[in-house]
Amino acid sequence: MTPPNKQKLLQATAYLAGVGVLWIRLDDFGNSEFIGGWLTGRIFSMADDGGMLFLLALILTIFLPRIASVAALLASLLCLPLYLYAVAPGPFRRVFRGMYAGMIPPSFVWDWWAVTGIATVIFAAFLSIQSLRSRPAIKRC
Repeated sequence: MTPPNKQKLLQATAYLAGVGVLWIRLDDFGNSEFIGGWLTGRIFSMADDGGMLFLLALILTIFLPRIASVAALLASLLCLPLYLYAVAPGPFRRVFRGMYAGMIPPSFVWDWWAVTGIATVIFAAFLSIQSLRSRPAIKRC
């Protein structure tokens, strides 16, 4: 078994950060009314599934980095709506009309956790795309 190269270590770090940032605050949302909404409940479920895919990508990075990249891209797409909802609840309410409980929030809210999550997801997606675009090394006998 060959030692992991720099790309694999960077990918694993990005995927671990993706899981860490997501699960640090995901319980806060799960313990509130957020999980029961027709839209917010789906966003929460998508982010939870995305966290599991980030974990799978983290494990697969060592052995199958391209498959891990695909899993991480899917995880990024699943986690992004949660972060965007936390940063921009106003536009979400305008796009997805319905009955919302509580006061109308401002259009944009600065939330360090969500902004960090967006940056982490973008970084993980960038590394995944970079990994998918690279050519695999040909093993010679």
